[in-house]
Amino acid sequence: MENLDLNRLPKHIAIIMDGNGRWAQEKGQDRLYGHYHGVISVRKVVEAATEIGIEYLTLYAFSTENWDRPEAEVTGLMVLFVDTIAKEVPDLHKNNIKLRFIGDLDMLPPAAKKALADATEQTANNTGLTLIIALSYSSRWEIVQATQKLALAVQNGALQPDQITEAVFAAALTTSDFPDPALMIRTSGEHRISNFLLYQMAYAELYFTDTRWPDFRKEHLVNALLDYQSRERRFGKTSAQVQTND
Repeated sequence: MENLDLNRLPKHIAIIMDGNGRWAQEKGQDRLYGHYHGVISVRKVVEAATEIGIEYLTLYAFSTENWDRPEAEVTGLMVLFVDTIAKEVPDLHKNNIKLRFIGDLDMLPPAAKKALADATEQTANNTGLTLIIALSYSSRWEIVQATQKLALAVQNGALQPDQITEAVFAAALTTSDFPDPALMIRTSGEHRISNFLLYQMAYAELYFTDTRWPDFRKEHLVNALLDYQSRERRFGKTSAQVQTND
């Protein structure tokens, strides 16, 4: 922590929480055992992000592709989501954390949709860390949805095609209320983005670690931040231009 420059923190961190199932299988347990322990990592990382001063944290909890997993695992995950939200929301609210959910939430079972709606409402006025859970989420789905929304606006005469700028397109995405992630972390040794925030991560720094998600803790987050701060973010400019602007 003492090596972190608190003036150069990413405003928004996105995390692909990978490796729960493999972590469990390595211990001779079923995959749900790993998901339950992954919840502990979520709690620890949210606490660490709040302590460090991160403003936005997006966690990739469940992709649209995950619906194709074995039925028992999907059912168990839905139960886990509902139980976890019920248990964690009071503490999140007490710590001034705002909860938001993105994704094709209509695909969720009724109990999960209600839990999400209640959690969003309860924490809506909080002003601390914004914790965004990507649930039943697919970036391609999101981009198609935004395109359909803008096409309908053009069809209705509310928008002209030449008025569709990057800002207008970004405003049609589910993440329109949040800044783009500056840092993306993926655990468990995979080096893919996996249909996660494809439009939003155009200029994100990517950090990959072999650590399985159930083992991910504050020190791992700090290591990712230190790596982020060691990089030069040029956004298409030269090093000399960046240094002059600094």
